[in-house]
Amino acid sequence: EELGRALVIEPFIDTVIVVGGLLSRAGGDAAASVLEGIAAGSAVAVLAATEADSGDGWDTLSTNAVRDGDGWLISGSKAVVIAAPLATHLLITARVGDDVALFLTAFDAAAPPPGLTVHSYRTIDDRRAADLMFDDVRLPADALIVADASESLHRARDEGAAAVCAEAVGAMRKVLADTVDYSKQRQQFGQPIGSFQVLQHRMVDMYMELEQAVSAAYLAVLNLDAEPDVRARAVSAAKATVGRSARFIGQNAVQLHGGMGMTEELAIGHYFKRLTALQYEFGSTDYHRARYARLTQPKD
Repeated sequence: EELGRALVIEPFIDTVIVVGGLLSRAGGDAAASVLEGIAAGSAVAVLAATEADSGDGWDTLSTNAVRDGDGWLISGSKAVVIAAPLATHLLITARVGDDVALFLTAFDAAAPPPGLTVHSYRTIDDRRAADLMFDDVRLPADALIVADASESLHRARDEGAAAVCAEAVGAMRKVLADTVDYSKQRQQFGQPIGSFQVLQHRMVDMYMELEQAVSAAYLAVLNLDAEPDVRARAVSAAKATVGRSARFIGQNAVQLHGGMGMTEELAIGHYFKRLTALQYEFGSTDYHRARYARLTQPKD
């Protein structure tokens, strides 16, 4: 929440929460070494899981890994790998037969290994990301750290979703506070715009959306150690609620700021971009609404 309030764009969630959780559950010397590096601040490990045609999930996977002598050959592509240009290590999802496996490898975006193409760019919310194309990229045998990672990936995705819910709450708190302050300073018709009742009502609506988002974020975090179906329902309920609130608060904050809300010089525009991006991370609002509906259907 504090990272969201301060609009920190470092890959804390991606590296510490998502990859950190995957590595801790994987175990082994290689995973432990990278975890130590993350804790010391010398390693930035990111997950390469999303693909161009995978939609909102990580389940649709076309990247394949095949045995080749004493190593592996990875072929496929990954889209919008957040913080890849900053990474020292990649955790790659690839299909090995019928299973989804995890491969861990050292990485340098400026000097990728043969067969790996890196297209780096900035995202709308000013973070760094890259698209990766694997064309028979060779990895050593010990790069495989989890042979069947499906369950761990589902947990990591829910943990990431819960974390961005908390981050969004922090950002929304800041956005609402700045909007209220601005309404007390901006003069129109000889008086602050905050004195107009219709704008007061709008800011009350924003406050109500914020409080619902706070409760939803608590719901997600407090159920992360529950059974998988219970955890998934709580996280999807939270992500759908927070996504709706982020959209409502962000859009109304920009509107109440007028043209100032769209300028690069004013913080509100940057918060709005981050809140927009958060709605789509670890599953969009529509995806989680549909998942919640599916998980709460009566059993026959």
